[in-house]
Amino acid sequence: MTIPALGSSVAPAGRERARIAPPPRRRDARVGTGLILPAAILGLWELAARSGVLRAHLLPSPSAVIASLFDLQRQGVLFAHVGATCLRVLAGFLLGAALGTVLGVVTGRNARAHALLDPLLQALRSIPSLSWVPLFLLWLGIQETSKVALIAVGVFFPVYLNLMSGIQSIDARLLEVADMFDYHGARLARHVLLPAALPAYITGLRSGLGLGWMFVVAAELMGASQGLGYLMVDGQTTSRPELILAAILLFAMLGKLSDHLLERLGRRTQPWRER
Repeated sequence: MTIPALGSSVAPAGRERARIAPPPRRRDARVGTGLILPAAILGLWELAARSGVLRAHLLPSPSAVIASLFDLQRQGVLFAHVGATCLRVLAGFLLGAALGTVLGVVTGRNARAHALLDPLLQALRSIPSLSWVPLFLLWLGIQETSKVALIAVGVFFPVYLNLMSGIQSIDARLLEVADMFDYHGARLARHVLLPAALPAYITGLRSGLGLGWMFVVAAELMGASQGLGYLMVDGQTTSRPELILAAILLFAMLGKLSDHLLERLGRRTQPWRER
């Protein structure tokens, strides 16, 4: 006999699904509304650049930034840089999220483990990200391992903190019911703890992924020959601000896309929650 997930609805499936999923037109309207401000900013930016208000050697127009992306594509290097950065973020995210999940469950469920581990982890969380760079270079070299490790550090702490807090806030009565049905160890974590703490866990994953995209820039300063961070450094050394802005634009687009995918995953795994 399985224990229903915390927050499960007793309403019929069809009615719940209809209440959760907004009409397609409403979703399209929300997407369109979210594009108004970026489009207005880009339009004003383009006008200011073309009228000479903005200096092209400091802040080139959006059209010049897009042209630099097409130029990278013609050279056949754009997807190589994007792919290198995405692979690093994916590897660091998986590693950091896995460690954060394990320690979040352990410290959230076990008071002794929390007393032993949490003070040290909270102290490590306060260390600036760039402080790890020289140590990782010394320990792991300039290859991919040090870059993935730095990204994993950024991902780990939001996942750990949110999951631990989510587990600690689980209703004690739910745990008593789980104990009655002999749910312990991995079975308890899989069927009770993680589902009940899922909203906090998804929030931690999204926060960790956002930090992963931030940390990859620092990681790609560690001797990378490919990646969007490398493009930013190359644009700085060659005095090409359009290349720097192109890399920033790609970071924004990739970060938003990956966050949207995690948000969709969270909605699918929590059908009982009202949107």
